[in-house]
Amino acid sequence: MAATLTSAPPPDTSADGIDLAGFGYQPVLHRKLGRYASFAAGFSFVSILTTIFQFFGFGYSFGGAAFFWTWPIVFAGQFLVALNFAELAAHYPISGCIYQWSRRLGGEIVGWFAGWLMIIAQIVTAAAAAIALQVVLPSIWSGFQLIGEDRALTSASGATNAVLLGSVLLVITTLINVIGIDVMARINSIGVTVEIVGVLAIIALFFSNTERGPGVVLQTDQAAPGPYWAAFLVSGLMAAYVMVGFDSAGELSEETKNPRRVAPRTILTALSASALGGGLLLISALMAAPSLSDGALATDGLAYVLTAKLNSPAGAVLLGCVAVAITVCTLAIQTAGSRLMFSMARDGKLPFAKPLGVVHNRFGTPVLPSIVIGVLGIGLLLVNLGNAAIFATLASVCIVTLYLAYLLVTVPLLVRRFKGWPAEDPDTTLFSLGRFGIPINLLAVAWGIAMAVNLAWPRAEVYTPKGGGWWMLWAAPLFVLLVVAVGVLVHWFVRTAQRAETATQPA
Repeated sequence: MAATLTSAPPPDTSADGIDLAGFGYQPVLHRKLGRYASFAAGFSFVSILTTIFQFFGFGYSFGGAAFFWTWPIVFAGQFLVALNFAELAAHYPISGCIYQWSRRLGGEIVGWFAGWLMIIAQIVTAAAAAIALQVVLPSIWSGFQLIGEDRALTSASGATNAVLLGSVLLVITTLINVIGIDVMARINSIGVTVEIVGVLAIIALFFSNTERGPGVVLQTDQAAPGPYWAAFLVSGLMAAYVMVGFDSAGELSEETKNPRRVAPRTILTALSASALGGGLLLISALMAAPSLSDGALATDGLAYVLTAKLNSPAGAVLLGCVAVAITVCTLAIQTAGSRLMFSMARDGKLPFAKPLGVVHNRFGTPVLPSIVIGVLGIGLLLVNLGNAAIFATLASVCIVTLYLAYLLVTVPLLVRRFKGWPAEDPDTTLFSLGRFGIPINLLAVAWGIAMAVNLAWPRAEVYTPKGGGWWMLWAAPLFVLLVVAVGVLVHWFVRTAQRAETATQPA
């Protein structure tokens, strides 16, 4: 096996391979992704079926039906970020894009912490996506509720069962990621096609069985007590959690054909398609829900509406589409995370960089990073075993960390724009924001800061709905501080090890 891992691949003489070599990297990943596979990577990371099924009840329980308006607002803000990312993907078609972009724009330290925050966020996001199976599988068949009887994620038995189902899923996605990018891409593309068909079918079902008109999105009577603006801000967590990960096409740049032109388009297309499908799914569900006031919409979310409107084998099939979406979502997150870890490791920026930076010559995958992310994701779930606030806690901390990682790209990019970027690039055919670059970048930075503050704000109803210690209430900011503190130690360790290795080398 060792010989297989370390044997040098034949030189890549394709245009994409030569382009990558211009950045100082030998092409070792297998370049097999076309346009649809690239789109599928971003769409499956966003995965509207996974996250809307998981978080619809949460958003509705705070904002009532009018929480729908958080969706277009969050999309507008995230599209500003995506426009900047699309321009960067055209200029730097390198795997581990958040780290690579930030490093080239803001320097080594800024780039390292952007990559570090993103790796941690992707591990947490993979765990948070995997537990979404709990929202779906027990609704398909009660036998999937292996622990207790309460299926709600906010119950102790539901949260524990979610950890079990999520851990099994992470084992499966790890195996797929190890086998190869072609297998992963094929499964992911099929899964995304199933998800798109499922989304369209569910939307059609809801619109053909409505109980009320579209004016439902103006109703606030089911919102949480207190000022509506406060409840509205909390309900925005759902949309904020869904519309992340559109940068996955950039993470897989070295495995994408013609990435300078494909990745920018798929970044924007994945986010836009997700926003359109998700918006229709939200409004159709609100119009079709049997009741807005019996509490079921807040606890069971879309599963409640779907089973009420199609309590038949066909309904189980549509819920099966959701389960497929959750699977490929977890798979895509883990794939993106493993490429980021590999990208940092081959630059010698992580502990155990040499084994983490190796690509299996036959499979064409960074095997060890895939395994590490899977194991850490399962470990994170086990730490939260029995935590009734597991979905809100995991979601909030990973969202905040993701937004901070994105800021470590958009802020340095804004600074560089004021200095004339990207005037040094002579290729005018690449995607570019042109004279709109600075205002769009400014708005993206302001948006990122505002959302990070909102999402990290300690709210008892989010972090300790069943009661808990102060550390649970402050979970998001404490988690970020812990990640940064550990990052400082890891960065110091890596720098010290590099200096020691350099000192021992012969002059």
